[in-house]
Amino acid sequence: MKTNFILFFLLCFSVNTFAQEQMAVQEKYTAHNKGKFFVSWGGNRESYSKSDVNFRGKDYNFTVENMSAHDKPKGWHMDYVNPARMTIPQTNLRLGYFFSDHYSVTIGLDHMKYVMTQDQTAIVNGYINSPENHNGIYNNTPVDFTDGKFLMYEHTDGLNYINTEVSRFDDVSKWFGLPNTDKFQINLTEGLGAGILYPKTNTTLLGKDRHDDFHVSGYGVSAKAGINLTFFKHFYIQGELKGGYINMQDIRTTKSSDDSASQDFFFFQRIIAFGGIFRL
Repeated sequence: MKTNFILFFLLCFSVNTFAQEQMAVQEKYTAHNKGKFFVSWGGNRESYSKSDVNFRGKDYNFTVENMSAHDKPKGWHMDYVNPARMTIPQTNLRLGYFFSDHYSVTIGLDHMKYVMTQDQTAIVNGYINSPENHNGIYNNTPVDFTDGKFLMYEHTDGLNYINTEVSRFDDVSKWFGLPNTDKFQINLTEGLGAGILYPKTNTTLLGKDRHDDFHVSGYGVSAKAGINLTFFKHFYIQGELKGGYINMQDIRTTKSSDDSASQDFFFFQRIIAFGGIFRL
């Protein structure tokens, strides 16, 4: 009886061990994300809401109401993969880590470009006490900016949003009847982010010397949703729609620290990124 019990125990142990080994063999790499790292690089297009931009200095303080602005796309170009010219296009770099199967934390740079629409007439309020250039009191005064003599204003190298995000990923491959996610997997992702703005602002203001310098200018918050297509476990393409709010209260405009600008606005970003995912 004792011998039969030992044999029965060994048989159960062997079957259980074999089943676990079979499960380990059959379990796909893409079944779990926890502990994986990923990196992505891509490009973007942006749209911006109109913005009230205040310019102030020793002898002036005025606001351009409802300024229109646009991005500065490069299009499909080799600069995206040329290490010496990668900062010229509008780009997105992101590094991340899955701290659970469904959630990741990332740090990234959204290198956007913001260009004041030069061919516009906008309302200006405030004063300029400068006999040489545009002196006067402005009270809901329409100003034509087309010739660029009053103001040229852009964040083109760029509107740098350095941010961290927490995102959720969900494998929806079964919705499409995909048999092997290690070959091809479809994920949905959503996330929230926040960070600082570190623009390089290019400004020509009231005939002063052109200024172009990096400066921590404010903060931003954002939300995104996207689709992730993963190929052969380690490579992916990700498309995202991302919107957010930017508030910059300390923008450098000239070589003098007495001169500055401030603005806030909403942005909407369309992103296509290519990346890799792996375990160290």
